[in-house]
Amino acid sequence: MILICDDDAIVRSSLALVLGRAGYEVALAATPKEVTNFVSHTCPQLILMDMNYSKSTSGEEGLELLSKVRIYCPDVPVILITAWGSIGLAVQGIRAGAFDFITKPWNNIVLLNSIRTAIQLYENSEKESKLKDTSPDSFHKIIGKSPLLAQVLNTVSRIARTHASVLITGESGTGKELIAEAIHESSDRQGKPFVKVNLGGISQSLFESEMFGHKKGAFTNAYHDRIGRFEMAHKGSIFLDEIGELDMVCQVKLLRVLQDQTFEPLGDSKTRYVDTRIISATNRNLPEMVGNGMFREDLFYRINLITVRVPALRERMEDIPLLVDYFAEKQAQMLGTEKAEISSEAITFLKKLPYPGNIRELRNLVDRTLLLSPKKQITDLDFKEQYIETPSAHDIPAESIQSLESMERNMIRKAISLYGNNHSKIATALGLSGQTLYRRLEKYDIQLPE
Repeated sequence: MILICDDDAIVRSSLALVLGRAGYEVALAATPKEVTNFVSHTCPQLILMDMNYSKSTSGEEGLELLSKVRIYCPDVPVILITAWGSIGLAVQGIRAGAFDFITKPWNNIVLLNSIRTAIQLYENSEKESKLKDTSPDSFHKIIGKSPLLAQVLNTVSRIARTHASVLITGESGTGKELIAEAIHESSDRQGKPFVKVNLGGISQSLFESEMFGHKKGAFTNAYHDRIGRFEMAHKGSIFLDEIGELDMVCQVKLLRVLQDQTFEPLGDSKTRYVDTRIISATNRNLPEMVGNGMFREDLFYRINLITVRVPALRERMEDIPLLVDYFAEKQAQMLGTEKAEISSEAITFLKKLPYPGNIRELRNLVDRTLLLSPKKQITDLDFKEQYIETPSAHDIPAESIQSLESMERNMIRKAISLYGNNHSKIATALGLSGQTLYRRLEKYDIQLPE
């Protein structure tokens, strides 16, 4: 049952008609008192709640009613109904525990999608204990058994079959894209398109063409029609990586398609509807960016109905042996050789490293060591020979900031101190080609030892 709370009889009737046709049973309430009386003895599946019940438009009545409802039915999802002029109030409501908000006049498809998602999450949360021991096939790429990782995968299991937007947070190199893929592959959209978009690599001038597509002749050099990323992801999922890098102009353009599920390609006046699940990821602190005016608050609440935080590797060191074994197996398959054995001393050494680059850094170190030390058993000495410490930004005091050229010169000298005149090892450790290394040595007038 869905409880509809609005002082406008026309709104109540309209919502009741839409939900009734969709197969939902509804109950109606016109005043906060009626709502309170209802929830004091019955908790519905979901509550649709207006923010204002008198001539006042402050929204205080709605926020107060929300707090009372949360006392009687703390787990029941609440979707707020608001006018465009009170979006700020709706954001306050979400902070106070509401699930989502819709604006008047509403889009029936968007409304029903939000209701379906909220009810699915509510029902899935009640089944959480039954899902704790599951390990879907879609998790096969995610290596580890640590409690923190198990908690993440349990969350993914619960939310995957809903249509809720998901925000994946965590440091660079923690595996946010793998979590996004697992959400998609565990969902009802499995087998449908999973479209990845690196928002940090799209300029403002190309954003609309890239995301929404364009018609032939829409701008100079638009010689052919182009399908945008959202249209590619229709009926599937779209992964918006590095969403924290999006500038404010593009944020506005993105908000509309997330809110209404509609867009127009450049050069086309025909509005198109898209059904896609939104999965976003960032290593930035979005709440802090919202506070600093660098990220839209309404967009923030649109993309993070569910937040999944991926732990850093230093928080799950017990997974390092499994990860190293997996990387060694993959390397052997790629090279067509027998898998190298990693000594216990090597694992102990690897567990002591800080890993500012997380799993990506660990894999780089393992792959490089296996390539440059082609032995049947790899020891801690082999890893020590290949390891180059890369301090994180948090470890560098402001007064010690150097120019890029100075840092590059110092890293080259450090690599030379480790590898002597072994040109190939120096180039590999620095991630440079042999020719590029020669040019850097010449640029900084650095001589290799005899």
